[in-house]
Amino acid sequence: MGQPQSDTRNEQGLQSMLETFAKAFTQGDGKTAATCWEVPALIVADQGSKAVATLEEVEDFFGGAAQQYKDMGVTGTRPEIQSATWLTDRLVSVHVRWPYLDAKGQARPESEASTYVMRIGDDGRPRITVVVMMGASKGG
Repeated sequence: MGQPQSDTRNEQGLQSMLETFAKAFTQGDGKTAATCWEVPALIVADQGSKAVATLEEVEDFFGGAAQQYKDMGVTGTRPEIQSATWLTDRLVSVHVRWPYLDAKGQARPESEASTYVMRIGDDGRPRITVVVMMGASKGG
């Protein structure tokens, strides 16, 4: 492994990647969503854990997410970073709130939250390696 090409502790880079990820999964663009991940990866939730071995698995999962959101009347979201804790120069734990947005781009009372462990690649880009999904909440 080489050294990353840029300053690894770049929180704007985290925000930018999460914005790309949000747009991709709310539009059903699994291919772009997959560019935000590094495999193998792990998804952990109350319902269980899932190891993700390939980027194709990421594409398939997030390619279908848009319809689930549309069925709930959600047309978008945006990442709101609640905290970022640098574990090493290349690993960061990021807690993100995802408010549900309606067709007018207005935040609804519901939201989701997840904590991601991201690794900064040799190219300087953060990618998700672990996600802990906290689920939806009714309050803002």
